Amino acid sequence: MASLLSSLTHPPTLSLLLLHLLTVSARIPTTLDGPFQPVTVPFDKSFRGNAVDLPESDPRVQRRVKGFEPEQIAVSLSSNYDSVWISWVTGDYQIGGNIKPLNPKSVQSVVRFGALLRPLAHKALGTSLVYNQLYPFDGLQNYTSGIIHHVRLKGLKPNTLYFYRCGDPSIPAMSDTCSFRTMPVSGPHNYPGRIAVVGDLGLTYNTTTTVSHVISNDPDLLLLVGDVTYANLYLTNGTGSDCYTCSFSNTPIHETYQPRWDFWGRFMQTLVSKVPMMVIEGNHEIEEQAENQTFVAYSSRFAFPSEESRSSSVFYYSFNAGGIHFVFLGAYIAYNESDDQYRWLKIDLDNVDRSVTPWLIAAWHPPWYNSYEAHYREVECMRVAMEELLYSYGVDIVFNGHVHAYERSNRVYNYTLDRCAPVYITVGDGGNREKMAIGYADEPGKCPEPSTTPDTYMGGFCAGNFTTGPAAGKFCWDHQPDYSAFRESSFGHGILEVKNETWALWTWYRNQDSNKVAGDQIYIVRQPDLCPVRPKKRNAWMWPTT
Repeated sequence: MASLLSSLTHPPTLSLLLLHLLTVSARIPTTLDGPFQPVTVPFDKSFRGNAVDLPESDPRVQRRVKGFEPEQIAVSLSSNYDSVWISWVTGDYQIGGNIKPLNPKSVQSVVRFGALLRPLAHKALGTSLVYNQLYPFDGLQNYTSGIIHHVRLKGLKPNTLYFYRCGDPSIPAMSDTCSFRTMPVSGPHNYPGRIAVVGDLGLTYNTTTTVSHVISNDPDLLLLVGDVTYANLYLTNGTGSDCYTCSFSNTPIHETYQPRWDFWGRFMQTLVSKVPMMVIEGNHEIEEQAENQTFVAYSSRFAFPSEESRSSSVFYYSFNAGGIHFVFLGAYIAYNESDDQYRWLKIDLDNVDRSVTPWLIAAWHPPWYNSYEAHYREVECMRVAMEELLYSYGVDIVFNGHVHAYERSNRVYNYTLDRCAPVYITVGDGGNREKMAIGYADEPGKCPEPSTTPDTYMGGFCAGNFTTGPAAGKFCWDHQPDYSAFRESSFGHGILEVKNETWALWTWYRNQDSNKVAGDQIYIVRQPDLCPVRPKKRNAWMWPTT
């Protein structure tokens, strides 16, 4: 007290005290301070009308290479630091009533790479394919892709800058020299510097702002949690709409305009030819076509570490990035305890050694914890099937998209606040044409009719009225739910910076701000001593190195 009274009589010291108090009050919160009282940032209506797709005439989406020169170049991770995938496209797509697919064997899949710019001492060969999007209806245009190449580079050193060129040297048709940096070796003290997280990107002018901000934040890794191009907002003749079912209710099948995938790949090359991108499927990747085929573009265009992580599917897989083990799950493929995905997930989690990868992060497209009217409780069956498994293994963070807005939860398990549960973060605000979600299920008149909530593609109905807690007897809360810590309808992206084995900084950036202004920021803190998880089995069968 005496020192405080003394400070009040000395103006310079008082200024320092006030500065200190302001500094303390402005400190970044941590999950240790939670659970937090729910916060809703009021919606700014001036941002709703700006979700307009880039046209085909935009130079950023036009083909700029000749012949079989590579384009749409992208890097993705394998299961560990010592391997990555390089993907690209050669040759142009065709669309119309009389298409003739290119021969994938007509062009080699070669990557020259090395830690020195010259010479690129190493060579890797890969595979190539062409996919078709076919519609057995009069008047609809069919599509066949360029030749898509996937090459896996092996024997890489951790945290090392590599240079590479891809293509076919015999034509010759090789790309310019690109570069990427490998992930750190797995360990409790090794982490990528910045991990960018985006969802529901599309290819609008808002998307370009999102991607520009991502690039300026200089990420080491990019996570895209579903809904990539929104090609299925278009008819095969290239006519698009903000709402397909509203505008094209009489089409014989849900059409797509597949060239939007090529436009997207060209636009994204500046970022993803340098920064590894990991993708999981969303509902806009379903893209039904002839013979009931689905997800063909998604499955063909991206390289996934499925085989390396012992998954039998491109819809779910895992990988390490330094001291983080990522698990990407599929909401649009069977997930019950008797299904392959669940069994794979159980084995994968059994083999996670938290002394090597302390952080366990999961991602899939549609959120389990969502207080917006859009997609409210849409995937309750998946939550019921898988939540206990993820909770018991101590998943720290879950990233989702689907809802075109931002929301961060308190730590929550089974709709109950729980200090050992994951933090759920929805980042479906990448900028897509369908615009933002702005209504909340807890607003008067906004609570959906329960029978309308399940996703028709996934099927099932598991979302009844709550039986316990503040919303007992109701399908929706009558105020912002306790599990919802922060929500705002704005386009943007997030950056995760894992500092050590227990602390990680999460920052969400809004598109309307400078990329250096945080719209939401919090330290997510693990408490392994207070939150025991299933240990790695001592005699567990380990994945062999491939």
